[in-house]
Amino acid sequence: MASHYDAIVVGSGHNGLVCGAYLAKAGLKTLVLERRGIIGGAAVTEEFAPGFRASRFSYVMSLLHPRVIADLELRSFGLEVLPANDLFCPLGGDDYIVFSDDPAKIQQEFARFSRHDAEIYPEFARELARSANLIRQLLFETPVDPLKRDWKGFRETAKLLWRYRKVGDRAYRLIDLLSQSAYDYLSVWFESDTVKSVLAYYASVGTFAGPRSPGTAYVILHHLMGEHEGAGGWGFVKGGMGAIPASIARSGARFGLEVLTDAAVAEITVSDGRATGVRTVDGREFTASCVASNADAKTLFRRLLAPRHLPAELLADIDAFRTFSTAFKLNIAAEAPPMYRAFDPAKTGFAYPSFVHVGPGIDYLERAYDDAKYGSFSARPFLTPVVPTIVDDTLAPAGQHVVNVFGGHAPYTLKGTTWDEARPRLVKAALDVIEEMAPGFGAGIIAIESLVPPDLESIVGLPQGHIFHGELSADQLFWQRPTPHYADYRTPVAGLYQCGSSSHPGGGVSGIPGHNAAREILKDWKKLKRG
Repeated sequence: MASHYDAIVVGSGHNGLVCGAYLAKAGLKTLVLERRGIIGGAAVTEEFAPGFRASRFSYVMSLLHPRVIADLELRSFGLEVLPANDLFCPLGGDDYIVFSDDPAKIQQEFARFSRHDAEIYPEFARELARSANLIRQLLFETPVDPLKRDWKGFRETAKLLWRYRKVGDRAYRLIDLLSQSAYDYLSVWFESDTVKSVLAYYASVGTFAGPRSPGTAYVILHHLMGEHEGAGGWGFVKGGMGAIPASIARSGARFGLEVLTDAAVAEITVSDGRATGVRTVDGREFTASCVASNADAKTLFRRLLAPRHLPAELLADIDAFRTFSTAFKLNIAAEAPPMYRAFDPAKTGFAYPSFVHVGPGIDYLERAYDDAKYGSFSARPFLTPVVPTIVDDTLAPAGQHVVNVFGGHAPYTLKGTTWDEARPRLVKAALDVIEEMAPGFGAGIIAIESLVPPDLESIVGLPQGHIFHGELSADQLFWQRPTPHYADYRTPVAGLYQCGSSSHPGGGVSGIPGHNAAREILKDWKKLKRG
């Protein structure tokens, strides 16, 4: 293995691999360094019990962008998306609601709770789609710096405004999404608490907030922007989420992309104000004309770089970047999947609900947040149980199943106790909720892996366990993600770039930050090569 490269990428999370693959495709000699013995960051497939493999962290595909899939020809390198069924939401007892891609079906479901909500849904869906289409256009933009006081900054801001000059009233709608709570935004349209909760559920997924918290309306949109096939834009990946980074690495390898595991980076080396390479924990040194960091912003600026290389204002902004997480994950090996008492295949039109949300009501979701707000885990958490083995028999022994459960809220730090003491109680609280909806499931559990925010941080480097690398709030988006003046994937250190989820447009397995960072590196390449 060589010691000098055109580009080095720190971290083999999917964005790091996407960035590296694009750079290699453009002809740059590129190396990706990974701390763990397996590539993929949070998108990995690993055995968690004998014979059972799970998407241990990220668990379904929804946001991986079709442009990235097509550009890197990922389907030719092993990426296969298996459809998930319509979203099934048990409400307690024998009641439920189903959310699907078919507006007519959704209207039928909503009509059971409110005729008004059923009638207004198509208009709401059109309005949400218009906002989503605008955001989708912004995904591939490089954020400008509107406060930059030079001709280039003014020109770039003016060009952006000109490109979106026809947005018109849509800007006001976007302001509503960015500023309003999910509850307030949905209440303009719907009257049924049940209907509102189906959509408001997304507002708390991965965020330290409840549906009544200001700014959570946008989080709904972020989760629903997937553009590939599958119910609601969601799907399972055959072989688990680890098949995504594996396909990216194979795609990049044909262009010479190298990936080195068990190579934790201790420091990004800097000389005369420019990045010159990296030094690993075990003392190896690699040099390069540029370095791209897939690590979260706090790790990059507070751990991998000496403070003397950075402006004090940037360090203060990084310290203020909110990453406090309350997400948790259970990976369950089971004799059988949960059998929901409210599920009736004859009524729903599908054989089994492999994709489920348990969060019956706005108050249920808000109370789960209230517990976390005061330093405890949720006594009755909201849960997303999914069963990939319904469509993918590669993950478990024949006839048995893997159940991935994403949940909230479980604060990174607890008040008056520790996770060593509280973990069993959180697991019990989550299983109690599932047992209410699917009686008898607990009797068939073979093994459970529980992951709370400190685990997510220590194993795969999610800052404080935050699945998006930082809150998706108006003050932490676009030209302020992760900080003002450095949202364009560049940094104060020449030749050093950001390509991870701390950058625009944020978290989720989209590949867009990696794509955009590679584009900016290639724009600068002639200057970088000259040194």
